[in-house]
Amino acid sequence: MIIIKNNKEIDLMREAGKLVAETLLLVEEKVRPGITTAEIDRIAEEFITKHGAKPSFKGLYGFPASLCISVNEQVVHGIPGGYVLKDGDIISIDCGAYLNGFHGDAARTLAVGNVSEEAKKLIKVTEESFFKGIEYAKIGNRLTDISHEIQCYVEASGFSVVRDFVGHGIGRVVHEDPEVPNFGKSGKGPKLVKGMTLAIEPMVNIGNYRVKTLSNDWTVVTSDGSLSAHYENTIVILPDGPEILTLIK
Repeated sequence: MIIIKNNKEIDLMREAGKLVAETLLLVEEKVRPGITTAEIDRIAEEFITKHGAKPSFKGLYGFPASLCISVNEQVVHGIPGGYVLKDGDIISIDCGAYLNGFHGDAARTLAVGNVSEEAKKLIKVTEESFFKGIEYAKIGNRLTDISHEIQCYVEASGFSVVRDFVGHGIGRVVHEDPEVPNFGKSGKGPKLVKGMTLAIEPMVNIGNYRVKTLSNDWTVVTSDGSLSAHYENTIVILPDGPEILTLIK
């Protein structure tokens, strides 16, 4: 069941989304060669809890950390630990915060030091595909109008869209209906209506779209070892178009 949010609930989601955006900006400043992914996670958790919120992901389905941190060929659900970032890595940071009864959820992929031109293009295309997709996040359109535009943009750029993991509705729980794929034919799925809140999150590979899960039962990697990027924001459907709740204006 898709849960439509009223104006008061949307206001509360704005607060959670703003905290997620601020957390991501903070950790972006810390990303550099020589820092461990565990240290990035610690910084984010301290910041979130200092603001009276809880990390959305810690303990969710048993996940052991506050951030999902995925490096290079890791697609999503990477577990922070002792890995030391090095020059040329790319790092995807997925952050959620639970504040005043609602969640915000967003992800960014960042370059660590000097990265290849292909990696730069991957990061750029992944982010741009999100914004191409939400051009169709308008009342009266169908959910997969967003999905189709993301896929078309990514594939026209020479990359592939992950099929096994998708975006989702979000609100009082992290994962609500509906699922939001980043691929597929347009004109399918529920109609978009005012108050619908969605976490839209293209996951894009340089190689093919196939992925596999490592033996820790969490970390998803590209099957061919190619680089992967992830870009996500929480949005709300409004009469004047979508509002992004996890970007600082």
